[in-house]
Amino acid sequence: MAILMTMTISIFLCMLDTTVMNIALPAIQTGLHTDLDTLQWALNVYTIAFAAFTIPLGRIADQFGRNKVYFAGLILFLLGSLTSASSSTVAILIIGRALQSIGAAIVFPASMTIGINSVQLNKRNTAVLILGITQGLAAAFGPTIGGLLTQFCGWRGIFYINVPLVLLAAIMCVALLPMKNENIVKAKLDISGMCLVILLLFSLTLALVKASAWGWTSGKILSLFAGFVIALILFIWRESMASDPMIRLHLFKYRHFTGAVVMTVLSGILFVGVMVLMPSFFTKIQGHTELEAALMITPASIMVFLLSPVSGLLLKKMGARQLIALGIVLLGLGYVGLSVMNPRIYWQFAISCILIGTGYGIIIGPITVLSAGDFTGELLTASQSVTGVFRQIGTVLAVAIFVSALSTNLATAKAQVWSAARNEVKKLSVIQTRQKHIMMTNKSLANRTKAAEFLWKWLINKKIHGDILKISLEYAARNWYDTSKNGVRSVINF
Repeated sequence: MAILMTMTISIFLCMLDTTVMNIALPAIQTGLHTDLDTLQWALNVYTIAFAAFTIPLGRIADQFGRNKVYFAGLILFLLGSLTSASSSTVAILIIGRALQSIGAAIVFPASMTIGINSVQLNKRNTAVLILGITQGLAAAFGPTIGGLLTQFCGWRGIFYINVPLVLLAAIMCVALLPMKNENIVKAKLDISGMCLVILLLFSLTLALVKASAWGWTSGKILSLFAGFVIALILFIWRESMASDPMIRLHLFKYRHFTGAVVMTVLSGILFVGVMVLMPSFFTKIQGHTELEAALMITPASIMVFLLSPVSGLLLKKMGARQLIALGIVLLGLGYVGLSVMNPRIYWQFAISCILIGTGYGIIIGPITVLSAGDFTGELLTASQSVTGVFRQIGTVLAVAIFVSALSTNLATAKAQVWSAARNEVKKLSVIQTRQKHIMMTNKSLANRTKAAEFLWKWLINKKIHGDILKISLEYAARNWYDTSKNGVRSVINF
């Protein structure tokens, strides 16, 4: 049990860093003076590299000894965390996140295999549930933890928090796990398969991130999707021919494993999407602090915390099919609620948040147990590595789809505000030079965080009629949200 608990710490760290950055994005964006499109690659590089390297690095762990490689992964994760925390530019942050992701790609499959093999066969399902629930809880509480740390310690705190946990896991690893005379598995690395999976994941992610900006039918986007399809076909062909494939395709002959993988991706997209999108919406659109945004999405995390252990107990009574179906229905109802809610009435969002958290919490237990099945030895390692890859694919897709959609919608809204203000200023009975000056000042102010203060000072100093305020803010608000206080405030923020 001590070894199993050590592995839960490691898995918690790996999965926490897939979502802990989400709520800190506005603070990091301000601190590093970058834009959201560039910054989201600090999220994407973690999930893409995690997904691409989990299986080959899991194979390396089998070849050289899981315990030794696991320890090396912890050290690499620590270096990545320190680099990210001390970064002065977004490029250094992305490098730090890349180091973290490679460390996580080593630690995650090794932790799953070491943890499951540390208990007797009759307690295996319990071990699988504990490890699976840990994954779900880390992903669920990531934004909440990120909000608390960002509020009280600054955004760098979301990376520094990893340091004591990594050190604790490393100390327990040295104390509990034998480093010599480990059982090893002789197998070749599938370098071609690894390169192809990196290519297909990168092509798909970049296409989804840039589709709205470049146009869905543009040559660049169509080329990226074509590259994704070609890489996918070549990858499947390569894996079917390789003697030691990166992904053992015959795993998908087991219905329980295939179903678990599909549900892992789908539930990951639906849950992580909300945890990525709503913190940015609450902070950037509605003007809440990171702490307030963290608390506002906490109902989903609490439901995952409460329901994920219960789902393990219900699994024996209801069966996996019924539980997963119930979870998907609840996730769907949550999204229906989000689509019709008034974003300024919190209780409406809270109900949707609870439904989504409940659905995801119910699903975690069954899909984790199903993914392990009755596999043993190398097949068990392969199954957990593949499941980990598809979990990261779900996260990549969620970040790409939801963050790019938010970024594109904001850019469109800002363009509409600017266009409306420009059209109205042209109607003013002032000389053209004055109109141009008004627009230049308005555009400059629109790019500031405290636009309202600057605008009022400018109006007072210039002693120009208050209609300019109506043109710049109230008119845009009426066409974007409405003329309510919150609507005007939303326009001011952008």
